[in-house]
Amino acid sequence: MLLDSAFMLLSAGISWINGMDSGFTPLFLSFLLTAILGMFPTLFVRRREQINAKEGYCIVTGAWLLSCFVGTFPYLLYGGEFNFVNAWFESVSGFTTTGSTILTDVESLPNGLLFWRSATHWIGGIGVVMFALAILPSLGKTKMTLYSVELSTLAKDNYRFQTRKIVYILLFVYVGMTAMATVMLRIAGMDWFDAVNHAFSAISTGGFSTKNASIAYFDNLWIELVIVFFTFVSGLHFGLIYSTLTGSRNNLFRSEVTRYYFLCAATGVFLITLSLWLSGTYGSFATALRYGLFQGVTVLTTTGFATADTNLWTPLAMTVLFFFTLQCACAGSTAGGIKCDRILLSFKVLRNRIRQQQHPNAVLRIKLNGVTQEESTINFAMLYIAVYFLFIILGTLINTACGVDFITSLTASATCMGNVGPGFGEVGSMESFAAMPGVMKFSSTALMLFGRLEIFGLIQLFMIKWWV
Repeated sequence: MLLDSAFMLLSAGISWINGMDSGFTPLFLSFLLTAILGMFPTLFVRRREQINAKEGYCIVTGAWLLSCFVGTFPYLLYGGEFNFVNAWFESVSGFTTTGSTILTDVESLPNGLLFWRSATHWIGGIGVVMFALAILPSLGKTKMTLYSVELSTLAKDNYRFQTRKIVYILLFVYVGMTAMATVMLRIAGMDWFDAVNHAFSAISTGGFSTKNASIAYFDNLWIELVIVFFTFVSGLHFGLIYSTLTGSRNNLFRSEVTRYYFLCAATGVFLITLSLWLSGTYGSFATALRYGLFQGVTVLTTTGFATADTNLWTPLAMTVLFFFTLQCACAGSTAGGIKCDRILLSFKVLRNRIRQQQHPNAVLRIKLNGVTQEESTINFAMLYIAVYFLFIILGTLINTACGVDFITSLTASATCMGNVGPGFGEVGSMESFAAMPGVMKFSSTALMLFGRLEIFGLIQLFMIKWWV
């Protein structure tokens, strides 16, 4: 909450620079209230040297839920389109880096509030867990408990560092990439304000834009290429990015998952481009490639920026985008979804099962990045995929029960669960969730949180027997 309040104050400062616009008072009052709430436990809750696993779950999930709650303050105090359900949706979508919105006119918001929207992406992308690890005074079990809740097992396999060094890695990579993206977007043609906001969204793989038409507003190839590069890199394992930059042997070029990520992106973009070109959706192969590359990469990395209305694309192109919505990028990145790691592992499990039927007595091992995977890791990954689809089906049932058509219901459920942003139908790349029923908006935020905390990080709160 103290971190949130600091960004609220910074956002209020931007409103002040812009002539005390209509966002200043809501942001400054939100800063005061959030800072007081954040200081209260700091002053009155006794420090503990060690915490157990249950307390670790409470800290991580509590931090996410409280950040989303206090994130509604600026929206509620501002008013306009923001009733409580809409403010909650916008806040959760921001902190979980989903990027879906209920706004029909983004550009009507004052600059301070636009900056706050983008800041929730940046905080949510990596800031919450990073600062939680940095500010908690105790060492050892406390930090590792938080670490194990926030990062999946597959993501942790590549972090061969102490937890304290992980904080430095995240700071170095995350902040450094944000600064680089800001400068590159400014050079490409954005003004400084838009460059910072879109850099926050790109590096966090979020998707909030300062424009109603998203990146299509700029109609600038260089801006699109900069965003494609940084969103694609942000979909990689941050620890491996650091290892590569520092010349470590354990780097991106030796990662099997990274190779699959590149191959998947290249194949998907090629299929989309070919489909759009042959169907006549775009007049030339170069134009089809431009739009196919941008939409394919931003959906794969769960960023969700838009340069085209994908509702008008071919069924093949939409199918590839939907697959990207389900799979997404790599574990250890700020992206959501099932992750490339689990999908690749599932392919290996399938291959192993076929081989086992051919050779019943053979002892077969499954390796990922050259490391033999334990049976428990494999079983958990397969369980995660099954439960992930179960949540999408449940979300679709709720959405259709609200009277929403099937395509919109299914893709809205999938895009919220994967923290992607755009779906198809009434929640397409050039649409918003503004017209969706209130129940659907609330259930969608639940999917965003379950997806961001990798399901089991949040589901424990609802298991009453777990607390005994």
